[in-house]
Amino acid sequence: MADSSTHVRAPRDTHESGTPRLGVALRQRHVTMISLGGIIGAGLFVGSSATLSTVGPAAALSYLVAGIVVLMVMRMLGEMALAVPGVGSFTEYARIGLGDWAGFTSGWLYWYFWVIVVAVEAVAGAAILQRWIPAPVWMIGLVLLSVMTFVNLMSVKSYGEFEFWFASIKVAAIIVFIAIGAAWVFGLGHTHSAWSNLTASKGFLPFGMMSVFAAVPTVIFAVGGAEIATIAAAESDNPAKSVAAMTRSVILRVITFYVGSMFLIACIVPWTSIVTGHSPFVAALETMRVPGSADIMNAIVLVAVLSALNSGLYVSSRILFRLAGRGAAPRALLRLTPSRVPRLAVLLSSVVGYVAIIAAIVSPQGVFLFLVNASGAVMLFVYLATALAQIRIRRRLERNGEQPELPMWLFPWLSYAVVAAIVGVLIAMGMDAELRPQLMASIASLAVASAAWLLGARRRNADEGTRTGYLSAVDGRALSGER
Repeated sequence: MADSSTHVRAPRDTHESGTPRLGVALRQRHVTMISLGGIIGAGLFVGSSATLSTVGPAAALSYLVAGIVVLMVMRMLGEMALAVPGVGSFTEYARIGLGDWAGFTSGWLYWYFWVIVVAVEAVAGAAILQRWIPAPVWMIGLVLLSVMTFVNLMSVKSYGEFEFWFASIKVAAIIVFIAIGAAWVFGLGHTHSAWSNLTASKGFLPFGMMSVFAAVPTVIFAVGGAEIATIAAAESDNPAKSVAAMTRSVILRVITFYVGSMFLIACIVPWTSIVTGHSPFVAALETMRVPGSADIMNAIVLVAVLSALNSGLYVSSRILFRLAGRGAAPRALLRLTPSRVPRLAVLLSSVVGYVAIIAAIVSPQGVFLFLVNASGAVMLFVYLATALAQIRIRRRLERNGEQPELPMWLFPWLSYAVVAAIVGVLIAMGMDAELRPQLMASIASLAVASAAWLLGARRRNADEGTRTGYLSAVDGRALSGER
């Protein structure tokens, strides 16, 4: 007789709730690289120029602060993933900890954030490819989105393999850059000191310590994205283990990549010469006289863009699927292909991406700008709900006499500190003239999602009231002998 402990039960086609079960095709290597790739994107390779040009060499500290906040949120997710396994999406923890309203709004806001990312990255990728392909930006953007839509419709394994190699290229590029930059900073290949750039032009903190914190709202969007792995883990062979592994080590590596690369760039290139919108990595490579640096970085940025497109479609479709499973989206989105892919959810997210791309071409400073601004602070809202949910769920565990397998460090004080930090970032956005429109538009997005939940709640209550009244009448007739 076989040992029952070694028997692995095949996954069923549905959950106990009747919700169809997605495929189980991702492995630990996929989830690990997805979490790495989710953070390393065009925001690092190009967007970091804005932070370096406005904060100076101390930009490395801004990335460190933002990275620590994201690290704490990921640790919270790790605790909840092991304490409440099998939820399928990290936005579900908000529902479990804070109630249906939080789960509904977090899910829809997170979906909206990623469909806008899909459009932004498609346009960015088209602009890069236009260097080599003589075609309009909108046409290239639509082709890129179509290709990634096809990849996501094939199977979750196809998404995982594409993202594994995209992320591998990005990680390899960062490691090679850090190695070359460190060798150059320590004197290999030149005779003058590179350390002088840290103290030249008003010193390491040219605009004071407050500038470091003022840049955190912008930086935190660049280092966000690791939570993608918690969604992908639901389609892996061991979801809880995958999330726990990600929260233990991967985020620390990513912080090292960000902070290390920013510090080296500040050493190699005078921060006053960095131009917003132009990759500081290219500037550093050109300073070190690396041949073909511009073409190399353009190719890497293109890979980062394709990775974001791929992940954006994947995440948005899975969030829709989970919302439909909770009755917060049309049930038709639960339909799966033979390879267990939520086809309608992928296509709906893709269609919204197409519409946003068209808006970017037709009205870049009007409709599209509003759509982008309306997603600006959304990730912070979702992170805040996640942090508050972790505190509530942990308290429940403690009341039941249970302890989490992967506890949040220094609970509850560090959890409270994370909540305070996120609220502080939101306040900083409101005080910054450039970021204030993003905050206001994002609050409008939150209001729309909340209104949709209230409308749905009223309809559900009305339906339940109607059913209750009907059943009471039927029961009354039955008791009185009426037919």
